[in-house]
Order: sequence, then C-alpha cells, then structure tokens
Amino acid sequence: MSERYATIAEQLGKWQQGHLLTFWDELAEPQRAALLDSLADSVDCAALDEAFRRAMATATSTKEDLNELLKPLARERYLSVAEATEVELEDLRQAGLEQIRQGRVGVILLAGGQGTRLGSTAPKGTYNVNLPSGKSLFQLQAERIRKLQQLAGGDGRIRWYIMTSEHTHTETLDYFRQHQYFGLPPDQVRMFRQRSVPCVDFEGRILLDEKWKVATAPDGNGGIYRALKDEGILDELEREGVLYLHAHSVDNILIKVADPVFVGYCVRKGADCGVKVIEKVQPDEAVGVVCEVKGKYQVVEYSELSSETANRRNPTDGKLTFNAGNICNHFFTSAFLRRIAETTMPLHVAKKKIPYVDVATGERLKPTAPNGIKMEKFIFDVFPLAERFVALEGRREEEFSALKNADTAGIDCPSSVRGDIYRLHRKWLIKAGATEVLDAADASFDCEISPLLSYAGEGLETAAAGQSFRCPVHLTGADEREQH
Repeated sequence: MSERYATIAEQLGKWQQGHLLTFWDELAEPQRAALLDSLADSVDCAALDEAFRRAMATATSTKEDLNELLKPLARERYLSVAEATEVELEDLRQAGLEQIRQGRVGVILLAGGQGTRLGSTAPKGTYNVNLPSGKSLFQLQAERIRKLQQLAGGDGRIRWYIMTSEHTHTETLDYFRQHQYFGLPPDQVRMFRQRSVPCVDFEGRILLDEKWKVATAPDGNGGIYRALKDEGILDELEREGVLYLHAHSVDNILIKVADPVFVGYCVRKGADCGVKVIEKVQPDEAVGVVCEVKGKYQVVEYSELSSETANRRNPTDGKLTFNAGNICNHFFTSAFLRRIAETTMPLHVAKKKIPYVDVATGERLKPTAPNGIKMEKFIFDVFPLAERFVALEGRREEEFSALKNADTAGIDCPSSVRGDIYRLHRKWLIKAGATEVLDAADASFDCEISPLLSYAGEGLETAAAGQSFRCPVHLTGADEREQH
C-alpha cells in the first residue's frame, strides 16, 4: 500500500470521511490512481469541514429582515442611459474607447456552465441559437471584441479572460482552437478554471460520483476572485497594464462586451466596483435588485423582498422604488480585485438532487428528491467591500436577453433571444435611415447584423440609408464577405 494512500486515508479517517475509500479493494490500478488524484485535488478536509459548518450556520440562522433597511441607489452613484443626453453618452463612450485604445481594459467571461437546461452537456458558450449566421455565443462575443478594438483604434487590445470549470475547460479550449479563436490572436485569450468543491450530504459527508471519483461542483461565479489569484491572472493584469475589467456571464446574447459607455462612466466616477442594471418593471420578476443597506451596496434577492417592498413605487414617476435589476454585468478595477482576492466570502447553500454511489450497496443512484448540498459563492457578494460603488442602468431591449431554457419554456430560450436580436437589429437599421424593414411573406422577421459590421448600431448608414429591407436580412462585415 503506497505512502500516498496511507497519508490520504489517515486524513479522511480523522475527518470522518473514510467511506470514500470503501471500494478501494475492488478498483483497478488506473481507478485507484484516479481516486487518489480526485481526493488530492478536490478534498481539503479541514477547509471543507469549516466551510460546511459556516454554510449551514448561515442557511439555518434567522435572516435579518432587510425590508426596513433598504434604500434605493443614491442618484449621485447612478446613471440611467434612458435619461442621459446623447452628448453625455458620447462623452462617456469616448472616455471608454480611450481606455481601450491604451490597452487598459480587459474582459472576464463567466463561462463555467453547461447547457444542461438547453438539452446539451457542452459548454453553454458553444450553443448556437440558430441565427441566420449560425454563430455561437462565444463567436458573437469574440467578434464584438474585434469590432470594439477597431472602433477604438490604436494598438490597444482587449484581453479576454475566460473562466471555465472542470466540466467545460478542455472542451472550451478545443472549441476555440477549432475555430482559430474567432480571429483573435491566441495570446489575447486566456482561459482559467474556477475551483470545484466536493458535494456533501446534509451531515457533511462527501458524496462519491463513481467508486473512484468524488462528486464535485463548481464553487459558483463568486469563485472568480480566488481563481484570478490562484491562476496568476492578477499578476498578468499588472504586467499587461490592464486597469479595468468588465465581467459578465456567457448567456446574455445582447451583452455589450467591454461596453465603452459603462467603462467610461465607471472610470469618470473613480469607481473601484460598478454594476450595470436594467429597470425592473414587474414586482414579481425573478431578479435581484441592487440596493443600499446600512450604507453599503448589495444585491438583495427577489425572494428576500416582502410584497410591500417589491410593489413600492415612487410618487414622482410611478416606477418601482427598488428597480435596479441585477443581470451579472460588472466593472472592477484590477486594484480592487487584488485587494479582495483573499476575502472569506459568504457561502450559499443550494439543496440539490446529486447522483451518488451508495457506499452500502455500491450502486450509483439518481435521487428524486434533494439529498445533498452544493456550496456556492456569488460574484456580487463583494459589493459591500467597494470603496466607491456606482451603477449604470441600460435599456433592457438593447442590453439583456438571457439564454437559460429550452424552447418548451417559452422564455429565456433560443427562440426568445433570437427574437430579441432581430428586434434590436431592425431598430438599428431604421435609426440608420432605412425606410422600412418588412416581415417575410411567412411573417418571420429574421434580421441579423454581424458584430463585425456594427458593435452597437453605429456605421450602418451606408448600408441602410434610404433602403427598404424585407426579411430575412443578414448583413455581414467585410472580413466575412471576403471569406465567402
């Protein structure tokens, strides 16, 4: 029996996790090696025990009722794009483009998830929603980066940091290589893994996914901060002179990657942490809101809002008082990310149905009811640590359309996000001078404009002015036309 086995067995026994070696005698050598690797890589018994106790204490404690403490965001820290003038927005846009031109802006893409609810085990960023172009989420975002660099001019590059997970890393890397990084230099794209943590039952006992493998799950999008440090990204940012980061989730098909207006606003306000929100218009919409609580800013989940608080409206304009809807769209300075990298973040408990190997029978079971917990960190839990926090409210129809479900759900699904793209791009054509954009004979309204042609509706006058369009419309960039 190896020294490595003996050391691991001793530690597992000390922390009442010895059941993980139940099937050792029946495992082949490769499986034994895999099990020891799994235990060495993902199981720190002392840290896990502390995390489990902390998470369960939080989950079972009586939550403070925040409803009497909530305040909407202060106006001096909040700007609505809908209420700003075109001159103000252009000024902020130019400020952001200047930072891009100087090479000071990077993007952090949260791409650790799979398309499980879409019926796919592939990384969600590879998903094709059946636009006329056939482009995936990854490709759309890569091309927005390319176009934005072109608009900024100069030699500045937007460095792209893509956070994957153990379940998506290799496939994501292979996907980018297969597609030649969608026209970006490979050294401009850096992939790094978020951490995984063992799944445990309600007593804190680690579950086995296979007889030779621990059941694990990504540690939530809040794992980004530790991963940036552990993977050396913080040092890379310093070496490359990247001062500002735009962080967002992969599943928003309308995302304005490295939005120069957002970057420009945050930089002008001297913010170390910022958030882009959309107006919440329905009290029961399942989205958290950004609020002030005891002088600090945080996201309050919709489930924590009382009906009275959720329905409260301003007497002046009739809008919801707490309407800053959180859409996982954030700004950070690299200095802020370094400052909070070692912070002990809150752990959130999610009760889940976790497939596991029954150590009594050796059978792998798929439970029909929650049998364990996954411990997650949330990216927004660092907001209270910001020294200068600001928020920019974007227009929902221009900024946010999430892909989460299969078409059978009818919302946040491939057909709904396609429709949102089509409506936005029709609007761009009309604004650029098109006389009309007509539906197709079958009433479909497919209208797609390549990010390589326009980042956010700019530069379409030559193609659109005085023109009448009938769907399907698919306008491409010069590079794409040359390829065809």
